[in-house]
Amino acid sequence: MNKPTDSAPPYHNLDPARAAAKLGPVVDTTRFAKAAAFCGKGRDDLAKRGYAPDGKKRLRRFSIWEITKYLLPVAPAHLRRVLRANPELPQGEGEAGAKWFTLEEVLTLRAHLAQEGSAAKEYRPYRPEGLPAKICAVANFKGGSGKTTTCAHLAMAAALDGYKVLVIDMDSQASMTSILGGQVADEWQTVFPLIAKDYARALQAENRVRAAAGQPTLPFDESLSAALETVPADLIQKTHWPNIDLIGAQLNLYWAEFQIPVWRMGLRSWPLWDALGNFLADEGILDQYDIVFLDTPPALGYLTINSLAAADILLVPLGASFLEFDSTGRFFDMLHATFASIEDGENSQRRALGLDEIKFEWDVVRAIITRFDASQQTDLANVIQAYFGDFMTPYRQEYTALVGQAGEQVNGIYEADYRDFNRDTYLRGREAFDRTYAEFKQLLIGAWWRDAQMAKGAGDGKAQKA
Repeated sequence: MNKPTDSAPPYHNLDPARAAAKLGPVVDTTRFAKAAAFCGKGRDDLAKRGYAPDGKKRLRRFSIWEITKYLLPVAPAHLRRVLRANPELPQGEGEAGAKWFTLEEVLTLRAHLAQEGSAAKEYRPYRPEGLPAKICAVANFKGGSGKTTTCAHLAMAAALDGYKVLVIDMDSQASMTSILGGQVADEWQTVFPLIAKDYARALQAENRVRAAAGQPTLPFDESLSAALETVPADLIQKTHWPNIDLIGAQLNLYWAEFQIPVWRMGLRSWPLWDALGNFLADEGILDQYDIVFLDTPPALGYLTINSLAAADILLVPLGASFLEFDSTGRFFDMLHATFASIEDGENSQRRALGLDEIKFEWDVVRAIITRFDASQQTDLANVIQAYFGDFMTPYRQEYTALVGQAGEQVNGIYEADYRDFNRDTYLRGREAFDRTYAEFKQLLIGAWWRDAQMAKGAGDGKAQKA
């Protein structure tokens, strides 16, 4: 049994002179630049731990065990028979009993089985024809709530499931961009020119009205002209995942938080919250992908507002602690205040003009507990669940050793090779995110199915009317 000591606590009897000696020289702004440079070099070195020797990030291969357990609904023996019977299909690398396949090859196998396999099995995930991609924003203004980790693993899980995914990094910290190996030189390779393009179009429309009325036009600078020339191909970059594309972020993206309100003050009629959604809809993005994931900043700024306004599905990660519960409640309160204020302000003008009113709506919103420790947090998680009710997913995403170990290589757990881990550790970590993805997929396909039924009902109504 340990006996209490009589020594004073470490914050008593400190010597001011010795404390001053540890301060070092007075810090000026150039010291920040030096610290930033060191951190930048360290960040690049650490980020490349998971890269190939040539400096590029590559996705590992997948074994027949993984493919048949997680990716395709077939038994290993049946997959081997399919491969023998179809030598034109990818045959993988390695010996007959231990073949490994790239994800591109798995997607080819998936397409073959969907065409030739059993009609009773789901070789391709549910995706109704004729409907646009669903947009999922992962948001909370509490830093460290697991937004980027959750968003990244959902994107990877969806890609393994067969969906084509676009990830848009809305956070100037660019953590998602690092995970996906993106290279972004400046803000003109982020969503910034897309928002500028939306403003430029609104400004052009306003100036046409002014010119027709004989009024002076508003200024239109070179940056807005350049934004008008921006197309999706200028910004969307391929990643080491064959079915995940990226619009990355970079520190200068934060400039948008200052520029957007300036534009809004110059043109009060510009609906700044619609800029991202307009790009995704008007530029054909929602027809090119199945799911668009938006990783948002840890603040309710203009970039987050754009993300939330564009989203169909909103996921709000939080830890099972009082502070995160309290912060998340305030986040929802601020969401209400922000979007209700926009509705009130816009609709008062629209009513006066005889226009239809705007209304923000989402297919579904769910809070999800992340980094859960069942041994210490179950009681508080139950309390949080009781207060949020059906606004929260019943599943709680446990923190496992696999998450931390994979994170050291700046990889997601789906990029980790199970041979590098204890098998139980891998299975527990994999299950934690597989179940999170299952919760999300239920929301996704439910929203699509509801849309399909509504479209069918609208079509039936038009047919009957005709």
